[in-house]
Amino acid sequence: MNEKIIPQIENKDVVLSYPFESMRPFISMLEEAASDPTVVSIKMTLYRVADRSKIVETLIEAAENGKEVIVLVELRARFDEANNIEMSKRLEEAGCQLLYGLGDYKVHSKLCLITRSVNNTFSYITQIGTGNYNEKTSRLYTDLSLVTANEEIGADAAAVFAALQKGETVDSSNQLLVAPNCLQNRILSMIDEQIDKVKNGEDGYVGVKINSLTDKLIIEKLIEASQAGVKIDLEVRGICCIKPGVKGYTDNIRVVSVVGRFLEHSRIYRFGRGDDQKIYIASADFMTRNTTRRVEVAAPVLDKHCQERIIHIFNLIMQDDEKGKEQNSDGVYCDRHINNPKIDSQETLYEESYEAAASAE
Repeated sequence: MNEKIIPQIENKDVVLSYPFESMRPFISMLEEAASDPTVVSIKMTLYRVADRSKIVETLIEAAENGKEVIVLVELRARFDEANNIEMSKRLEEAGCQLLYGLGDYKVHSKLCLITRSVNNTFSYITQIGTGNYNEKTSRLYTDLSLVTANEEIGADAAAVFAALQKGETVDSSNQLLVAPNCLQNRILSMIDEQIDKVKNGEDGYVGVKINSLTDKLIIEKLIEASQAGVKIDLEVRGICCIKPGVKGYTDNIRVVSVVGRFLEHSRIYRFGRGDDQKIYIASADFMTRNTTRRVEVAAPVLDKHCQERIIHIFNLIMQDDEKGKEQNSDGVYCDRHINNPKIDSQETLYEESYEAAASAE
């Protein structure tokens, strides 16, 4: 029960699902890093944090322990400007290096990079999330957090931070999708791949869970995919500027919105099914402000077990007929009658988390 977390991550990727699982393991990992003699640096992007943030306290501790701590604080996080300024002062006084965003772009990514040096060899632990590093909202919003020791993902994250330190954005990346330069175009390309599959007689599929859909280029590409025969599932909690089921245009698109006990906030991108599927979690909605005017990060989920968990969450939400409503071709959201008894996806995920915790004891 007291096994260290960083060695576990080096053996296997982990996905945490808030609020059904606690943020505590991530904070414990940061605490380990703050005192681990092999850790040389911790780099994070902070958009919104809790008033008395344990994460901030841990970063301060790491700096006081001689680690290089680089923190990008987005001072333009709406309604959190005063809190972020006060937090920045505390971090700076402790010896952390502070970055204050980019002039032209808000930094909305949720990215943490821990760099270790063992036997003169550097390695990375990278965390990418869909929501803020905020202990309070992690109990109120549904979000996903991927922690991985994958070296390519770590190298991409290091490149993102190197660019931010120079006041720039990355032009290309290998594993991560990074807005504003290499997220929207990569999404369009992966939808094109599904269109090509259908043209070759195979099944094409796109599944997306986001808060809002307003990006015109992505909408046009989704319509093109639907017309080609690609099956498309959209879980859009809020604004959705596409009407499903319009004959000849969006026949193959379904749109579902779940408004439940917790605020649906996680972002999931799915392209294809089966062995060659691509699954990402992301900080970005499909809005041009996110895809082209902010620094956002989407991370591939490569571990098969983690993929299965995310697919399970996605499919469960698509089946939610207790808190979920489906949009018809007139743009009206209607009640759904799929299951008997009805499924509440959030309550089901809570029950599953309790069962998993009990079986682990």
